[in-house]
Amino acid sequence: MRMNYDVIIVGGSFAGLSAAMQLARARRRIALIDGGQPRNRYAAHSHGFLGQDGKTPQDIVQQAREQLAHYPTVTFLDGDAVTASGSIGRLQVMMADGQQVQGKRLILATGLRDELPALPGLNERWGKTVLHCPYCHGYEVAGSPLGVMAAHPLSAHQAMLLPDWGPTTFFTQGEFEPDEEQAALMAKRGVRIERSPIVELMGTAPGLDAVKLADGRRMAIHALFVASKTHMASPLAAQLGCAFNDGPLGPLIRVDDLRQTSVEGVFAAGDAAIPMSNATLASASGVMAGVCAHRSLVMDCS
Repeated sequence: MRMNYDVIIVGGSFAGLSAAMQLARARRRIALIDGGQPRNRYAAHSHGFLGQDGKTPQDIVQQAREQLAHYPTVTFLDGDAVTASGSIGRLQVMMADGQQVQGKRLILATGLRDELPALPGLNERWGKTVLHCPYCHGYEVAGSPLGVMAAHPLSAHQAMLLPDWGPTTFFTQGEFEPDEEQAALMAKRGVRIERSPIVELMGTAPGLDAVKLADGRRMAIHALFVASKTHMASPLAAQLGCAFNDGPLGPLIRVDDLRQTSVEGVFAAGDAAIPMSNATLASASGVMAGVCAHRSLVMDCS
């Protein structure tokens, strides 16, 4: 059986829920599809999100779902969206359980998947003592010895920021040597540059006591910041033929100022379509996508 809606939203974390709220308040029939695997599921708490600081991402999402449930035009469909097809006015999404959903517009809030460097011990500490963003997690580890394990040219920029939270060591891993300007700013900021690569994380995970270097030395590090490579968490944008941009860490869905993708009637929000990963920015882009999808429906004279 195929269910028909004004707007289908795929992805039920901060961006998707924010889009849904705008459309629910516009009294449009919406389907919110969510597979329950948000990118932030590894983080114990969400920080820097106005009014929500210190809450778990799961609690924020649950509260938002409870609020949305009061709007009678919202339908929650829990499960994975596996295929998307069609064109403006008749966009279809197939779910893993066989449900088919059709909508006049589609919002992709499908997020990203992180790929960490191939070093044992990183994955089990991800979101706890192996971190990606000092603005999200720096306050909680402030004052302790911190490290940046270079995995990307932008890692040098991260090392320049981090001394505001604690004494910082930049591990080049033998691959990402800072240029002259970067090295000068690191020196000014008190960043130590270590060229012997990290080969092992020490301590009982998810805790981190120290790192072991290739030359046998141990160095006390209690939180390690790492830039992941990012990939689309969902194939839907590619299936629909959406264009992509090269983001700082991986591909991003290309959108215009109204959050519309290169495919008419398809909008995108959240980490899959913005270059900075942040709860507030994801939510804001979801608001914009929801408002612009509604405007698109209103202006459609066909």
